[in-house]
Amino acid sequence: MSVSKVIAEDTTVSFNGWASTGALPLKKFSYHPRPLGPKDVEVEISHCGICGSDVHTMTSGWGELSGPCITGHEIVGTVIAAGPQSLRQVGDLVGIGAIVDACGECKSCKDGYDQLCEKSVFTYNSTYQDGSDAKAYGGYADRVRVNSEYAHKIPSEISAAEAAPLLCAGVTTYTPLKHFGAGPGKRVGVVGIGGLGHLAIQWAAAFKADEIVAISTSDSKREEATKLGATKFVNSRNEEERKAARHSLDILLLTSNDKNTDWAELIEYVANHGTLVLLALPEVPTIAVPPTSLLLRHVSIVGSLIGGRLITQEMLEFAAKHNVRPWIEKMPMSDANGAIKHMMEGRPRYRIVMETEAAARLQKH
Repeated sequence: MSVSKVIAEDTTVSFNGWASTGALPLKKFSYHPRPLGPKDVEVEISHCGICGSDVHTMTSGWGELSGPCITGHEIVGTVIAAGPQSLRQVGDLVGIGAIVDACGECKSCKDGYDQLCEKSVFTYNSTYQDGSDAKAYGGYADRVRVNSEYAHKIPSEISAAEAAPLLCAGVTTYTPLKHFGAGPGKRVGVVGIGGLGHLAIQWAAAFKADEIVAISTSDSKREEATKLGATKFVNSRNEEERKAARHSLDILLLTSNDKNTDWAELIEYVANHGTLVLLALPEVPTIAVPPTSLLLRHVSIVGSLIGGRLITQEMLEFAAKHNVRPWIEKMPMSDANGAIKHMMEGRPRYRIVMETEAAARLQKH
């Protein structure tokens, strides 16, 4: 006879948020957080961005949920409690991204790729691997508790609202550009000028890439792409523009996903020895790539997953120094379902950030 394991939780307090059980609309939900550990912080959330990953998760696009799930991994707030070994202090403004824990001992962790750790814990729809079996809940809520190593200090130059999208969209686009050497001598392309893409263009400009090509399916974002730092714009439905960009890009970031993606067409933009980097995870489990398009020109297709804690902090400091900021629309978290609807309709330019009641208190200080 098996014995059910008792999941560690702090029953003296309840956190309140908006949860999904696999479909919309979100519903109000309360839970007991895991006990505050010696390295942990408790954060009063003031802002949380809405990411496409949230929607894929809350609608079961990436699989069924095991129970109520509070999404949100672009979290900013103020530390209101800290364990004795915490890296952060009460009163610090911090940001929490897509992972909240890792083993710290494996090769991936020691190499600075803790997001690839086999024991890493995603911010939501994940379970702690420390023996507690505690469930991780995200930022569509009033509070959250996490390992302080994953509560990143927000530079004073960046507002709390603008910092939120940097914790996922920001580091997701910064990491591969740095890894693959975007900068002088490199030509960078960005497919999809949205929540990720508009930041990718700014990073490439800040890295001083020789050319920055924004690729979209219409002309509607041509002017905005130039304002963001693009040196060239390609309407992928314009055959002349598409042909002019053929074999021209050393690094091509794919920031959007579509079940009807023409992979052969995308690879045509990539230069010999160039790299196509997948950043968006489609709900379709396979992609159809013509092998000859890779073999005949030494083209690589790779994936890149968010970023570890060290590069996340580096990215925040870089954003502060080089004035890289997301374009955001603010909406109240009390209308989380309205904010999700607005996002799913593709209307934001370019990222929605939800604000809690704590945001008003933060602005007064």
